[in-house]
Amino acid sequence: MSEDHEQIVVRRRKLAALRASGANPFPNDFRPDHSASEVHARFGELDEAGLTAAPEVAIGGRVVAIRDFGKAAFLHLLDRGARLQVHIRRDAVGEDAFAVYKGLDLGDVVAVGGKPFRTRTNELTLAASTLRLLTKSLRPLPEKWHGLTDVEARYRQRYVDLIVNPDARRIFELRSNTIAAIRRFLGARGYLEVETPVMQPIAGGAAARPFVTHHNALDMDLYLRIAPELYLKRLVVGGFDRVFEIARVFRNEGLSTRHNPEFTMLEFYQAYATWEDLTTLTEEMLVAVAKEVTGGLTLTYGDDSIDLTPPWPRRTMADLVAAKTGIAADTLLDPAVIRPLAERTGGIERASMTPGELLGLVFERVAEPDLVQPTFVTQFPVELSPLARRNDADPRFVDRFELYVARNEIANAFSELNDPEDQRTRFEAQLAAKAAGDEEANDMDEDYVRALEHGLPPTAGEGIGLDRLIMLLAGVTSIREVILFPHLRPEARG
Repeated sequence: MSEDHEQIVVRRRKLAALRASGANPFPNDFRPDHSASEVHARFGELDEAGLTAAPEVAIGGRVVAIRDFGKAAFLHLLDRGARLQVHIRRDAVGEDAFAVYKGLDLGDVVAVGGKPFRTRTNELTLAASTLRLLTKSLRPLPEKWHGLTDVEARYRQRYVDLIVNPDARRIFELRSNTIAAIRRFLGARGYLEVETPVMQPIAGGAAARPFVTHHNALDMDLYLRIAPELYLKRLVVGGFDRVFEIARVFRNEGLSTRHNPEFTMLEFYQAYATWEDLTTLTEEMLVAVAKEVTGGLTLTYGDDSIDLTPPWPRRTMADLVAAKTGIAADTLLDPAVIRPLAERTGGIERASMTPGELLGLVFERVAEPDLVQPTFVTQFPVELSPLARRNDADPRFVDRFELYVARNEIANAFSELNDPEDQRTRFEAQLAAKAAGDEEANDMDEDYVRALEHGLPPTAGEGIGLDRLIMLLAGVTSIREVILFPHLRPEARG
């Protein structure tokens, strides 16, 4: 029998004994008047006289440490991420409450009432006058939860990770603060937060494989959205000139340190704006958010030190590839140039790939791995951007940028294509690509074209992968560290 199993057996016996005695091991009639952090804030700076005059407080928390001295003991309670020491004395709490203490295990949730004081080591402590069991924990907390061998267990049992790993709690508090800061930033600039369908009749707005589900009453297949883009632009057509959504999106793709099939994206659209306006807005927003949630603009990400101090450079995709290969940027869409280059740098994925698609492929291979500091990559080939506006000076490209930081794509933005005839032609090209084997190509969306025929004002839009942004701000290099319950392979049963 394993040690953990032995402890579970002992705890279940304790639970059975409590029930047999008539005690309720799971009461729900306690209401704390302070949290642990509030006790520290209110009484932490008081001197001895101030503590003597302090009132009794009542807190609840999880027992995470016990030091027993026979007729007295110290407990450490964990409450909302803060710890507070509690001193238990038999003569102060009485025989019944002290018997409750004697039956406690690490992980139990208790209610304590008492007055704050300082120990000889100057630690703020609650002198317990009452003690009650609120929840009996049947499984022991892990003694050694950190380390590579426990990474998957931490993700599967995030509830335990949050109890014993303060850094995990810090990351998810930072995540919440980041999203709140983004909402405030956009709200202050007149953006309206909206919600668009998660289940969609056509999977559009991005190049990705969708998840498919079925609606029984309508007898029709639906797709979990791969992006909210086409619905948000419909709203701009309808007169909401500035909209945003913090959207859960779903892509039926592989798992990696940068990919989870379910993730969170910020998308926002602004009428009468261009992609260049959004470079400025993005820079301002991410700088403001970083200052608010981390306190500065210098971040550590893996082995890299990232400096978010603006302005961030703007470089064309072709220029970045030219700098790495020595081939002139203005020749990189020539099939005779780009095709051999793609072959030399890793091969061609599909025989039908166009020069623009090959340029994007080569960029990912030779330039993207060196984009450590914040960089706006601009001028994407039109084949890579079926929803973006063509560049007036060179229609082989679109008015688009992607923001890279620490080798990760953080944001993707462009001046929106609002010519319905051009949009229909590009949808048709996507259909042809799908017929040729491109599983990520978009389908035709007739209603979206109809919306454009009503008139989409000149508009720019952007998507930001919030999980990757939070990875950057938190200084963690796996997306699973910033998603509370990441997708994993089924747990092995032995």
